[in-house]
Amino acid sequence: MIALVLIDVDGTLHGAGGVHPRVWDAADRARARGLRLAICTGRSGVGAALDYARRLDPDGLHIFDSGAVIVSGTGGVHGASGLSPALCAQVLDLAIAEDLELELYTAEGGYYVRRETPDIVQHARMLRRTVETIDLARAPGTPVRVQFVARQGEAWARARAATLAMPGVDLHEAGAPTMPGLVFASVTAHGVSKLAAARSLAAHHGLDGLSRVAMAGDGDNDLELIRAAGLGIAMGNAPDHVRAAADRVVGRVEEAGLADALDAL
Repeated sequence: MIALVLIDVDGTLHGAGGVHPRVWDAADRARARGLRLAICTGRSGVGAALDYARRLDPDGLHIFDSGAVIVSGTGGVHGASGLSPALCAQVLDLAIAEDLELELYTAEGGYYVRRETPDIVQHARMLRRTVETIDLARAPGTPVRVQFVARQGEAWARARAATLAMPGVDLHEAGAPTMPGLVFASVTAHGVSKLAAARSLAAHHGLDGLSRVAMAGDGDNDLELIRAAGLGIAMGNAPDHVRAAADRVVGRVEEAGLADALDAL
């Protein structure tokens, strides 16, 4: 029996039209029958993402920043894995060299950018965050994640290859239905992942491993956990290889496929 359902945000819970109303109804039914629901996203635990967590389970814990931060439904930080200033500086230098946009997120909920561009403004609006442009090398707080916001092309290809070659970091790539054509590539400390955080969350709920955990997602940054969970659920809008790895494929995010998954559970 599945006891805990982990839910990605962009492309799974949230689509181009927002969250389908049927999803909230299905979540209420699932929670009333004893299922624990938790956000598991690359977003930070503030703004819209925290609102979603509160709506799904205000008393539970939720996974943010690609596993770097675990936050309660009330917004309190339960655990965080920091990214060293040296690694942050290395990624920042790379972004400047390739003229790419970069966002920095902290365990305290800080959101900082190196410059304000139309893509950054649109992304901040989607996150319900205020754009704060500063020297990222002097950002206050404990950095847990830096994120490229890039368009496909030679500059991003070079930056991606250089980031993958950096020791001590992991790269988590995702997209957003509301911003097609953009790559959101998060950089965290090595070993930080949705999978590692899911194991911690399962233990918190008294579960032995992930056999009673379901993961619903749509992207490459969900793939590892979809494979490892007791039940891997892929959205209909997921790429072919993600759907092929899942135990169950449901409708697209715009069709409230997540609601169907929750009702089936």
